[in-house]
Amino acid sequence: MRLIKFLVVIAIFVGVVGYGVLHFGTKFASEKIVDTLSTELENSGQKEEIKNTIENDPQLKAYMEEAKTVDSSTLPFTTKEEATKVLIQKVGITDLNDMRVKLQDGSMTQEEALQMVEGKLSDEEIAALKVIVYKELYE
Repeated sequence: MRLIKFLVVIAIFVGVVGYGVLHFGTKFASEKIVDTLSTELENSGQKEEIKNTIENDPQLKAYMEEAKTVDSSTLPFTTKEEATKVLIQKVGITDLNDMRVKLQDGSMTQEEALQMVEGKLSDEEIAALKVIVYKELYE
């Protein structure tokens, strides 16, 4: 009987620790990624390159224009950290990294990357991402 109680307590403890690691680990990772990418974009001047790329590509420009008309009060998240956390949870950090590498070496197109992300996120989450990117680039 004592052994069963001990095993139940251990199982509950492992479950609580696992949940804590998942919740706080994802939060920590998302904040770290956002800080690193924001600093990198600002310091390297890539933010202006991204803006120019969007302005020169009619499809991307139309995609980003949708962010102007979205009601921010209906979005599931509104900060970069929350967006990163959702992306890590729904898409996965390894898939995001693979996508980044493939986009950089040219083995994946922007359209393929968008389709991959759109397939794993809801319409509301995609709208929230558009609003965050729009605010980050243009405000």
